[in-house]
Amino acid sequence: MGDPSSSDTTLIPRLIVGLGNPGKKYERTRHNVGFDVIDQLARRWHVPLSEHRRFNAEFGEGLVRPGTKIALLKPLTYMNRSGQSIRAAIDWFKLEPQAVLVVYDDMALPMGRLRIRTSGSAGGHNGVKSAIAHLGSQDFPRVRIGIGAPVHPNSDPDKKVVSHVLGKFSSDESSVMTDILQWVGDAIDLGIRQGIPKAMNLYNGRVHGE
Repeated sequence: MGDPSSSDTTLIPRLIVGLGNPGKKYERTRHNVGFDVIDQLARRWHVPLSEHRRFNAEFGEGLVRPGTKIALLKPLTYMNRSGQSIRAAIDWFKLEPQAVLVVYDDMALPMGRLRIRTSGSAGGHNGVKSAIAHLGSQDFPRVRIGIGAPVHPNSDPDKKVVSHVLGKFSSDESSVMTDILQWVGDAIDLGIRQGIPKAMNLYNGRVHGE
């Protein structure tokens, strides 16, 4: 899949992972925006996805431009065990964690924002916790997509979070997310061409509607 090595200044992802839960009932939920990004990238780059038993994932790879091959991965392990699938893929391709870009939802960011980082903690996200545990490092780039915080102050906090992340976007939110997913695709494309830091500089300050 090409040379996975990279420096801090030219960090180029080789494997792009979207976090989510498999199954129809989870489609288009807030927690599955990572899957939505992979689906969008697969369409953008004409990369067919199919079930890959070794990785326990939907997987595809292809040339996004001459000489640049990228792999796309949607773990089918359920969110809390996503790291198992990622580990299997990086072992197979002999990649370092720094060559893996993970895309996922983030309640700490408002709707209409995205945040790109080259490393960091899980921030309470169970899929990212699993990725960090199985990669043995938190030094891998990631794209966090804002889904906003739950807004039901009188309900049980844990139930409130579960209901929020497993809920579907409203019509207005879906319209915003359509634009955000386009931004994420553009940011990842830029990251592949010019490095993750370049994408960070251009997209981290953007706010939808401004």
